[in-house]
Amino acid sequence: MSNNLKEQTDQLQHIRQMMEQSSRFISLSGLSGIAAGTCALAGAYFASGVINRSGGSSLKELDNHLYNGNLNVRDYMGNNLFLIALFTLIAAFVLSAIFTWLRSKKTNTPIWGSASKRLLINVGIPMVAGGLYILKLIEHGSFGLIAPGCLIFYGLALVNGSKYTLGEVRFLGYGQIILGIINLWYTGYGLYFWAAGFGVLHIVYGVIMWSKYERK
Repeated sequence: MSNNLKEQTDQLQHIRQMMEQSSRFISLSGLSGIAAGTCALAGAYFASGVINRSGGSSLKELDNHLYNGNLNVRDYMGNNLFLIALFTLIAAFVLSAIFTWLRSKKTNTPIWGSASKRLLINVGIPMVAGGLYILKLIEHGSFGLIAPGCLIFYGLALVNGSKYTLGEVRFLGYGQIILGIINLWYTGYGLYFWAAGFGVLHIVYGVIMWSKYERK
């Protein structure tokens, strides 16, 4: 009798695991978070150097000048910051995709399926809305609000998509939102908040995910 009960329990656990895999995108790799966070910190480091070489005595002073419309980003710093941001984004995306693909091969789970489609849609909606909002901020010269806007909308995207992937993603989203809200009152320190949110939080998240799901 006990053997039958154990077999039924094992079957139920197996069915539950299969349903979990079919409804959630579980191929996210902790190494992807670490790689993305490392790229973000490197990008923040190079951006800080560009800003300091541009003549600002401090990031706060320069950011406040931009926020008040006294300076034009393109005239003041050229396209260096844009190029740094672009290369950082590309590097983070490529490395994250590689580690996610490797994990999907290891766990024998497909990357593209119904779960990944739902995840992409739910993450994409807040991201697109946030991108349009940030473009409008740039148009009006409200540069001091760009960093908190990026953090808040990115956090909302993670929270919104977390129900279609691993639950820990939700807490990463909460952290991004909290940092973005705090940054609203410290607009002169946007680069530091970016480094903390996109850099440090991603690395902490990645280490936790790797230790919990991939260390074995």
